[in-house]
Amino acid sequence: MAVKVIRLRYAGTCSGCGAALPAGSRAWWDGDARATTCLGCHPLADTEPNASKRTDVGPEGAADEPPDSIAIGEAGWSARHEHEKRRQRREQRIERRWGPLAGVIKFLSDDPQSIRAWAKGSEGERRLAERLQREVGDRAVLLHDRKVPGTRGNIDHIVVAASGVWVIDAKTYDGRVERRDVGGLFKTEIRLYVRGRDRTKLAEKLGWQIDAVAVARGELKTPISAALCFVEADWKLFAKPFQLDGVWITWPAKLVEMIAAPGPLSADQVRELARSIASALPPAK
Repeated sequence: MAVKVIRLRYAGTCSGCGAALPAGSRAWWDGDARATTCLGCHPLADTEPNASKRTDVGPEGAADEPPDSIAIGEAGWSARHEHEKRRQRREQRIERRWGPLAGVIKFLSDDPQSIRAWAKGSEGERRLAERLQREVGDRAVLLHDRKVPGTRGNIDHIVVAASGVWVIDAKTYDGRVERRDVGGLFKTEIRLYVRGRDRTKLAEKLGWQIDAVAVARGELKTPISAALCFVEADWKLFAKPFQLDGVWITWPAKLVEMIAAPGPLSADQVRELARSIASALPPAK
């Protein structure tokens, strides 16, 4: 199969530089290698003087696309959408109550924390996705903001790498993350504290997400790891990631190290598994 320029229907990753290729962008498609390459790594003029005129559009107007394209999703989309929806509702309430003075009230007042938190969460997911793409995007498939059919919930990030499948919940909490044993003298009871507050339930809530991914992986019974990744929190000097109910409590740099570790999956298995999961758990957007 000849290498040709196509317009991507789904987002992908450049096989050369690892850059994200958004849906709708043009890129080179190598059908034999099953790889996409951005126009920056492989300029049109290098091999096809008239390639800039090509659109690779089929007879019905559908853009051509790699047969194994994976819809990777948009990190933070659900949280951003929820923030916009809640902010719009607040503005509508102000307009109904204050009428002509609504513009002044909006200007002089800030959104409550319950609304700002959604925007902050969305930004945290986006930042983590960018770091993952930069650090492991050349050897893993990154899936962002996945819907779980039959529920109202979503999964922030799923990463498929040689080390296995990773279910990741990004958190933008402020303050210090601590592992505390609150069991007393004769009993061990490990709890997660952030900024002095017990946040153990954050780890417990990943259980249903792990179950959803376990079903989505199909017949490939590969290892599944889960992580709560605190994007902005503080850690003690010489702190180490720790596990709570099977969930890793960690930060971006350490998460990248764990994902990048050697594992049992080949590159073909990573791609096959990612396609299965992406199909069963579609992107929220």
